[in-house]
Amino acid sequence: MRDPFHKMLEALLFLGLAFLLGSGAPATLAQEKKVAQSNGVDNSKMGPYRALAQHIYGDFQKGDIAGAAAMGRVLERVWDKAEDYGGDTALSKTNRKLFDEIDKAMDDFLSPIWEGKAKAPDPAKVRAAYNAYLEKLKLAD
Repeated sequence: MRDPFHKMLEALLFLGLAFLLGSGAPATLAQEKKVAQSNGVDNSKMGPYRALAQHIYGDFQKGDIAGAAAMGRVLERVWDKAEDYGGDTALSKTNRKLFDEIDKAMDDFLSPIWEGKAKAPDPAKVRAAYNAYLEKLKLAD
């Protein structure tokens, strides 16, 4: 098993690549969006966050709570920094209500995982929070 530092480093590199690959993708205006992918990551504004959440949930399902918790911190930090330095295009500036909804959904998903060392998280609750988080991300793509 790899230590959390290596997993975090891998995630940061993965996220950086996802941002680079996703930044040139044109936005589609169709009602039902069909988003292109690069290496399994949606080329959309929320694609990198979705990919990290999928990775975290996969670790959780495998029983790697420590790894999932470390990756959860990466997701939270990347989200916060993107919003801090995103300028006028940051979701927190363009749609504060949706930003707050996504931020709360992310906290609802990650909190039980972070608290997993003290008490094993309920898999059904984590799955429901994960799905709710993904649904909120769709609203911002």
